[in-house]
Amino acid sequence: MYDGGVYDGGAPGRGTLGGGALLVVGDVVTDVVARYRTSLAHGTDTAAEIRTLPGGAGANAACWAVHSGCADVRLLARVGADAHDWHAERLRRAGVRTRLVIDDKVPTATVICLVDASAERTLLTDGGATLRLSPDDWSPSLLDGVGRLHLSGYLFFTEVSRRLAAVALESALERGIPVSVDPASAGFIEELGADRFLAAVEGVETLLPNADEARLLTGLTDPADAASELSRRVPLAVVTLGGDGALVAEAGAVGARVPPVPARAVDSTGAGDAFTGAFLAARLTGADPVRAAVAGCRAGARAVAAVGGRPPDAP
Repeated sequence: MYDGGVYDGGAPGRGTLGGGALLVVGDVVTDVVARYRTSLAHGTDTAAEIRTLPGGAGANAACWAVHSGCADVRLLARVGADAHDWHAERLRRAGVRTRLVIDDKVPTATVICLVDASAERTLLTDGGATLRLSPDDWSPSLLDGVGRLHLSGYLFFTEVSRRLAAVALESALERGIPVSVDPASAGFIEELGADRFLAAVEGVETLLPNADEARLLTGLTDPADAASELSRRVPLAVVTLGGDGALVAEAGAVGARVPPVPARAVDSTGAGDAFTGAFLAARLTGADPVRAAVAGCRAGARAVAAVGGRPPDAP
């Protein structure tokens, strides 16, 4: 249960020019990234380069927001006692102010990221403590000084964390704080159902899906059509297209196609999180959606050129 205490670690909040702090509510994950060059050999060995790294869509986005110039970034998440200290220290060194609820019953979420020679990743996900973040872990005081709230889409895929997301969303809307959501997983959206997901995010200002997620949420094949349709449901839909840049849609129409930033991709893990963090940091400093998407594409290009989901120079 949230006890009203201060955020742990990170730099003291200095505020962010033009818009207050960014609060991210989401996931902290231990990533096991396995990069392999050849086809997986069923039933035997496949040579791979394997690293254990801090990750999680919410935590990654928070780190990229700091990296992109946001002076006060805060994170609410739930972790197991097994890896709390390691994650807390890595986030503190990255400049994120954390409120990590310790779960004594289940371990920290773990994701095995299988990254092939094209840098595309396939994820094996154990949600662990992340999926147990609950309304008891929330307090409206977490929004004090906050200019934007961002909810990781993974929160919407279990009942208890979905209730937490609903409470946080309601608290933000009562204060007039804009809320963004990254849908996070096409596979989990398919399991939950697009209609249920869209109902759960009603009231958010910005949706940040990738092309596959946008297609699932709308039933439309063309990403531009999907972006346009989503912007009839929310004020702003920004659809990332991987190596093809991003689409910015408002009021039922795509207003801008943001070109990609060239990069030599080695690992696509966390590229969308990098886009989200940089996009939100730019919005908090007064950038319009198009300029913010340009910043997001720059961050995404940096992310795919390094292994793991955090900024390449992160501690």
